[in-house]
Amino acid sequence: MTDAASWASSPAVRRSMQGNRSRDTAPELAVRRAVHARGLRYRVAARPLPGLRRTADLVFSRSRIAVFVDGCYWHGCPEHHRLPATHVTYWSEKVARNRARDLDTDAQLAAAGWTVMRFWEHDDPAVVANAVEAAVRSAAPKPPHEKP
Repeated sequence: MTDAASWASSPAVRRSMQGNRSRDTAPELAVRRAVHARGLRYRVAARPLPGLRRTADLVFSRSRIAVFVDGCYWHGCPEHHRLPATHVTYWSEKVARNRARDLDTDAQLAAAGWTVMRFWEHDDPAVVANAVEAAVRSAAPKPPHEKP
């Protein structure tokens, strides 16, 4: 096993993990369909802030709302996340880095005047869509953030 593949316990596990999608997951698609059915339009897998190398799953530019549908495994869901049997140190550190990045993303977007909405992949898409619709419809379009 090479250093680049040291996170995987076998070539089969490596192939399986590499097959995980970073966007257009089933939970994300279900939320997008439910939100779209409510007449809302959004950008998909877009950067809310041009200078920030982070993408939100749904971006409502005019109302400045960024929606994330986080995977239970990758983002450490307190209800469903379970560490694997092998390479526990690597994976626990990886999830901790992901969670720290999520907090940093939330803070940077909030500082720029954005509303951040985070949901877990196991959340009911209809409930998520209701929350997103309420936020978007109640948010007046905001002017672009001016640089200091």
